[in-house]
Amino acid sequence: MKAIWNGQVIAESDQTIVIEGNHYFPPQSVRQEFLQDSPTHTTCPWKGTASYYNLVVDGQTNKDAAWYYPTPKDAAQQIKGYVAFWRGVKVVP
Repeated sequence: MKAIWNGQVIAESDQTIVIEGNHYFPPQSVRQEFLQDSPTHTTCPWKGTASYYNLVVDGQTNKDAAWYYPTPKDAAQQIKGYVAFWRGVKVVP
């Protein structure tokens, strides 16, 4: 799978984990140079507290377009640190 935004491959892996229709990419498969920490946090009742990244590509910013669970609840331990995308990021085979 590839996560693509603004003409750049942000992440690529054949070992994503699909939960609730979202592909979670292993941390080592995500190009860190496109990620910028965001102060945004949300809470999922069974996964825990999500943290967000802004994507920054060629001077364009996609606010909170990626999220991850740094310390997920027990039920979601398999996606600890894995990154998922939305807000116009295309995830394709």
